[in-house]
This record gives sequence, structure tokens and C-alpha cells, in this order.
Amino acid sequence: MKNLILNTDSYKLGHFLQYPPEVRRVSGYVTTRGKSFWPEVVFFGLQMFLKEYLSKPISRDDVDEAEDIAGLHGQPFDRVGWQRIIDAHGGYLPLSIEALPEGMTVRRDTVLAQVVNTDPQLPWLTGHIETSLLRAIWYPSTIASLSRRLKETLRPFYEKSSDNPEALLDVSVADYGARATTTSEQAGIGGLAHLIHFRRTDTLAAVVCGRRYYGAQMVGFSLPASEHTTMLAWGREKEAAAFRNMVEQFSGSGAYSVVSDSFDLANAVSEIWGKELHDIVVQSGATLIVRPDSGDPIDTPVQVVAQLAYAFGTHLNTKGYKVINHQVRVLQSDAVSVQDMSMVLGRLEGMGFSAENISFGMGSSLLQKASRDSFSFTMRCSAYQDDKHTWHDMARRPVVLRDSEIKAGRRAVVSDDGDTFDIPLTELGRRANLLQPVWRNGELLKEWTFEDVIAATVRRL
Repeated sequence: MKNLILNTDSYKLGHFLQYPPEVRRVSGYVTTRGKSFWPEVVFFGLQMFLKEYLSKPISRDDVDEAEDIAGLHGQPFDRVGWQRIIDAHGGYLPLSIEALPEGMTVRRDTVLAQVVNTDPQLPWLTGHIETSLLRAIWYPSTIASLSRRLKETLRPFYEKSSDNPEALLDVSVADYGARATTTSEQAGIGGLAHLIHFRRTDTLAAVVCGRRYYGAQMVGFSLPASEHTTMLAWGREKEAAAFRNMVEQFSGSGAYSVVSDSFDLANAVSEIWGKELHDIVVQSGATLIVRPDSGDPIDTPVQVVAQLAYAFGTHLNTKGYKVINHQVRVLQSDAVSVQDMSMVLGRLEGMGFSAENISFGMGSSLLQKASRDSFSFTMRCSAYQDDKHTWHDMARRPVVLRDSEIKAGRRAVVSDDGDTFDIPLTELGRRANLLQPVWRNGELLKEWTFEDVIAATVRRL
């Protein structure tokens, strides 16, 4: 959406007529409601929105277009207000935004960001930005939170059975979800959120977002890999030649992935990789990653690990678990879920194999199977300032009495004895407010690098 005026819900166009005349400023906050099943959320992604959308001023053409659409659409339009933004503010929305450090993990129901209009003649602007601001926060924060939970789910398997578990965890799950998203923008935003916790990706849009919005030269890594098209082009009779070509072309890269189920996975693993090409794989000195792209997502990769172990031999790592020799590994990426990964690693562990023998890839289940309701994200306007500069709390009554009271007033976020929570701003006193000013009237006040984001992940409740 190029026109920021129209980057909202239709009904908000008429809100400039609905506030009491004494209202000058409205303050709202973004949070996750306490009803989410997940106990923690990672805050991430606001800076992308600030740089891509709020840093670009609106123009007279934008106002003309919005006015025309509003009239035809059945909504009133504040031509005077939007023209004031151009004349008095150079087209930049007069908003002040404060937020937690990006990458920080907090309990659900904690305020993540807070916004207020800075021009007292435009109190409706805070509500107008809700749609785009909430969307800018909920999606990347949700993907970052789910990826963090995925990593913590896999951690026990790697800690128990593998050497150097942290390094292995970082590359244990690759992002293959670009084609599963609805737009390249979504792929970039979600893909970058995943890379807070993992380092493998084939989503180039995420790499671009990392460079463009967080100053990272490189946020994630890929490796040469085949697909069915490049293998099928050789034909079944030349499948071994196709595999040999992969070894010869990419052994110098250190690692390469070969999809091996185009015709007969069992034959490819045991006969071609295990016998015919055994010596060339060993002599190359590079890591061969065999990819069983179909079949049962649990049984198949376990069987392939066992077949490769038989063909190439194993050794015991320092934890006493078997590791396939010559850096031969397995990658399972076809329709694999978190539960599938856990079951695969559990079976391998039961068979005496280390988790380091296998890694995983995720697509739609990583970047697409998420919604605003995954963590119950919401934005609430919680206070207004009147024409006498006095702030007043705003909060609706809970729907049912057993619901928790909705937080009113301007908020602050504090840390106390290792716990992080939000309080009324009036109760902050001398405590440090973790909500830091990040944006004001078209100016980025705080810029996070991707290294800052990763470092902030250690700050938990």
C-alpha cells in the first residue's frame, strides 16, 4: 500500500468527526492479550515499518486520491487535517512512538509499543495508524516467537546427544517458506524474524530486509542444493551421473544438498550414495547432505540416517552417540512440523544416533501458518489529553466479570527482580522505562542493528 492515508480500515476515515471537542491527544499501546496459549512473546519488526512506511511523507496526490476513494466508498474525509500534515509537518505523520528493545522476550500481556499524536489538532491520528502499526508488529513478532519456541523445543535433543549443541541448533532449521507466503514483503519480514534464532535460510527477501532495515551485511546462510527439476533432467538411467555432478560441482563449497528421491530413494541411498559414489564422496572432503524429499516425515529420514550410517560407518562423539563418518548428513524438509522434528530426533536418540546427523527445513508452517490470534495481538487506545493538558484514562468494561481488567492510562515497562511487566506511567518514579523513544514526527530516534536484536533475546522475564 503506497498511500499511507489508505493503509487503514475504511471506518477510521470518519473518526475525525467522533471525538469530543476537548480531546487533544490520544495514546495507545500494542500488546498481546493474556488469553494466548503461549506464555512469552518476542518483540520484533517495528523498525522495518518505520523505515519503509513512516519515513516517506504523504503528498498532495495521496490526499487527492484518498479523498476521491473515501467519497466513492461512503466515508467522510478530513481534507483539512491531512493537508495540515503536509503544510505543518512536511507530510510526515506527527506521531511519537516508543517501544521495547527489538528482540526482547517478555511475558504475554506486556506492552510492546506505545504511540501518541504530537499535533493537538489531530487526535484521531493515533487510531488511524492502528491497522498498519499492529500489522507491522504482530506478524514479525509472532514468527520470531514461534521460531524461538521451536528452538527451545529442539534444544534438549541437541544438548543430550551432540557436541557443540548451540552451534548445531543455530543451523538445525532452515527457512524454505518464501513460496508459501502471499507476498515477497511477507517472506522478507517473516524470514528475517526466523533468523533471530536460526542462521539457515533460502529466503533471499529476508537477506535483503536484514541489509536494508537492520544494517546487517549477511543475516543468514545457504548452500548449493539440487531440486527435482535439475535431477529429473538427467533421467532415471543417469541418476548416478546427476549425483556425481553435484559432488564435482560443489564439493569446493564445503557442503551441498542433493534431493535423492526422484526415482527410488532406497536405491539412491544404499546403492548410489552408499556404493557407487561412496569413494568420491569421501575423497571430496565436503559435507554431503542427502535430502529425502517425500515419504513419511518421521520414518523416512530415520531410515535414511540408518542406511547412510551402514554405508559410511559411524564414530561416537563425546556424548557417546553415533555420528555418521565423513560429514554425511540428512536434511528433512517436506511437510515437517515441530512435532515431526521431535519424533525424528527422539527415535534417532533411541537408536543411539546424535541429533547432529540431521537438520530440517520448514516452509508454509514456518511463515504462513500464523495469525494475529496466535498470540492475541491487539492495540488499545488507553488515554487522552484534554485542552487543559490533563491526561484521562480510557478503558472499556470487561465483557464478563471473570475477565482481567483492561489496562488504562499511559503505560511504562519495568524490570524488577528478573521480572518484566508494564505499569501506569504515573507510577514509574525513578525506575528505568524499557519503552524507549524510537520515532517522532518523521525522525528515527533509535536504530537497532540485527546484532542488537540477537543480543536482546537474552533479556527475558
